[in-house]
Amino acid sequence: MEKSVLNAHSLIFTISCPDQSGIVYAVTGLLTQVGANITQSQEYRDPRQNRFYIRLQADVPGGRLTIEAAFAALAARFEMDYTISDASPMRTIIMCSKDPHCLTDLLAKQREGRVPIDVVAVVSNHETLCPHADFYGVPFIHIPVTKDTKADAEAQLLKLVDDCDAELVVLARYMQILSDDVCQALAGRIINIHHSFLPSFKGARPYAQAHARGVKLIGATAHYVTADLDEGPIIEQDVARVSHAQDVPELQAMGAEVERQVLYRAVRWHAEHRVLHDGLRTVVFE
Repeated sequence: MEKSVLNAHSLIFTISCPDQSGIVYAVTGLLTQVGANITQSQEYRDPRQNRFYIRLQADVPGGRLTIEAAFAALAARFEMDYTISDASPMRTIIMCSKDPHCLTDLLAKQREGRVPIDVVAVVSNHETLCPHADFYGVPFIHIPVTKDTKADAEAQLLKLVDDCDAELVVLARYMQILSDDVCQALAGRIINIHHSFLPSFKGARPYAQAHARGVKLIGATAHYVTADLDEGPIIEQDVARVSHAQDVPELQAMGAEVERQVLYRAVRWHAEHRVLHDGLRTVVFE
């Protein structure tokens, strides 16, 4: 975690706007005027859409109240879509089913201070992983889901998100398809992880299907959840090489390790406000 993350006045500015001259000068000039110290700055220009993206982190005396009104006026001048966020751990709900690898990895990295999230609850449609949540001292909420109870279960989930004031929901191998209503309610703040065999190997036992086809690469994809199943904007992907020598359990173990790392990076980058949306794509300031 960066050294300024726990500073009460450390703010993160994310900006997307039509590209034109003077943007960086105007933003940094405003920060200088209020006595801010810029600790990080990253920029990207998308020539396809003629848009400019910036992520700035700065220590601002007095915090948000010092700069919000002036920044809003600047944003109007440059037609900016922007956010100003406190650089503090993001309140997060992790959802899972029976596979523990992604859940325990995030909980361990939170405890180690390697990912700036505050896990306020673990939600599962099974009770299998309750001991893992207990070990890390995180409340475990069992919300069973059946065809007949799905609507009620999702209503419980959305109420929990509101009650916990959760800013992020992570599907850490949660093996249920969420309804369009939930996807829309949590748009832009719900992340999923899945193996990258989709759509080649859909359905049950994808690693067995991949083994039977003799794949040479396995991987994982972390993306934002949308109503279009597994079609949301991609945040991170990675792969591992395999050969005929690996059996199905070995492929599963290798795939689980890739999933851990991909989901960790995606959650960390989101929690650090490093992911900006560019239509169906993302701009990720690593």
